[in-house]
Amino acid sequence: MRHLAVVLCALLALPLLGVFGAWLSPQAQSLELLRHQAATVLPGYALSSLLLALGVAIGVALLGGATAAAVSLFDFPGRRVFEWALLLPLAMPAYVLAYASTDFLQYSGPLQTTLRALTGAQGPLWPDVRSLPGAIVLFTLALYPYVYLLTRGALMERGLHLMEAARLLGAGLGRRVRAVALPLARPALAAGVALALMETLADYGVGSYFGLTTFTTGIYKAWLAMDDRIAAAQLATMLLVVVALLLWAERRAQKKLRYASSRGGAAAREGRPVVLHGRRAVLAFALCAAPVLLGFVLPVAVLLRAVWLEARHGEFGLPWLRFAGWAWTSLQLATIAATAAVALAVLLGFVLRGRAGGPVRPLARLVSLGYAVPGAVIAVGLLLPVGWVQAAAPGSSAAAWVTAAATGSIGGLLYAYLVRFSAVALQSVEAGYARIPGSFDDTARTLGAGASRLFFGVHAPLLTRSALAAALLVFVDVMKELPATLVLRPFNSDTLAVVAYQFARDERLAEAALPSLAIVLVGLIPVLLLSRAMRLR
Repeated sequence: MRHLAVVLCALLALPLLGVFGAWLSPQAQSLELLRHQAATVLPGYALSSLLLALGVAIGVALLGGATAAAVSLFDFPGRRVFEWALLLPLAMPAYVLAYASTDFLQYSGPLQTTLRALTGAQGPLWPDVRSLPGAIVLFTLALYPYVYLLTRGALMERGLHLMEAARLLGAGLGRRVRAVALPLARPALAAGVALALMETLADYGVGSYFGLTTFTTGIYKAWLAMDDRIAAAQLATMLLVVVALLLWAERRAQKKLRYASSRGGAAAREGRPVVLHGRRAVLAFALCAAPVLLGFVLPVAVLLRAVWLEARHGEFGLPWLRFAGWAWTSLQLATIAATAAVALAVLLGFVLRGRAGGPVRPLARLVSLGYAVPGAVIAVGLLLPVGWVQAAAPGSSAAAWVTAAATGSIGGLLYAYLVRFSAVALQSVEAGYARIPGSFDDTARTLGAGASRLFFGVHAPLLTRSALAAALLVFVDVMKELPATLVLRPFNSDTLAVVAYQFARDERLAEAALPSLAIVLVGLIPVLLLSRAMRLR
């Protein structure tokens, strides 16, 4: 099993190694471009990326952690609806949210136009949405479910009865939250923030549309505008170093954590959510309603209005036949990628938990960096080794087979998805493993259980929720993935994300609305299934 994990990790790390390998054969033009950017735009890229990451980290931690604590530890009107409704923004692509929000909130949008007509005000009523603060708010609304989902899973397992035990010992509500709930949720909170930060750092669609000078937009500019893939790969390594430091710090902090064994059966059902009344209930309701309204309901309403206008006044109406093909392609790719990513994450998590996991650990950490790399740069990292094979053996059947398998095929696209999103599944599975005490493994081995029986008899039942969370995250991320799909998709295999982006890029929001809503609709299926599997009391 360890050897299989090593082989799989090496295959997934190949595009990342290809990106790093760009430094081994520097070209004069690429080095000159890097020197020019270091003297001109790189400081701005770094500052904008730092401010964006810092703002998003604070935003998703506060919003995701607060909403998870609210629905897990407290009871108030609407709580059971918010348990699943708070997951809805997972189905909304960030770039679609950016287009819908800008269309609704900009100076010529319906909201400002209506308010000016009612109040007689002149000029813009608030700053332009397309700005760094606007991007921070947008990413927070789009990415807080990462924190919410993982933190809620941690709190629902132990939070209630430990909070009840603290109450019986005389601790007030504030002290119970600070001394029990927050330390208990910290690993999941940190994992969710890390996922949100990697998603933010890897984003291109929002940054490009908002005109932000982030590190990722610089990478794409070097590759697409300046036509220098080597320089783009070299710039990507700088981003990877930052993410590697982030992951190292987060994992070092997790090593200091220890989890008490959770009581099962009736003991685990002793706790009851704290019933809120009056002002506290209103505050909890508003806290949970605001992100759902701003991150899902309002954008969907804007898109529905665009679809209605296109169906009623559009020259050709809605493209239902083409839409069916886009939806089927997206669903197939997302399902296969999610299944493969979860299987890989469970395998790696099991090997890393064992005493023989040492050799796999550095490769697994390298694979974890894939989520921080823009999809198009992963495509570059995939194409660079292909170019090396072609240069080493021009005209050979092996070179032709590698080229055909890696470029313009479903296999190459799924490979890119696994490189990009395996870290999502691995984060969730490792968070689940962290909640399984090591004494369980020692007891099972003492009773003579082998590796397979240890996994299927002990680990698998306890990892069900983490695996479902991982599958949901990967499924929705693949549905929304854009850059790698644009580059590597086979001919005539457009996905919903690709066509939505192409229409939205051309400011054809009415035509982008239908595939965008389809992404939301398909994303709702795993959201509802996961909510049912993780139902609270």
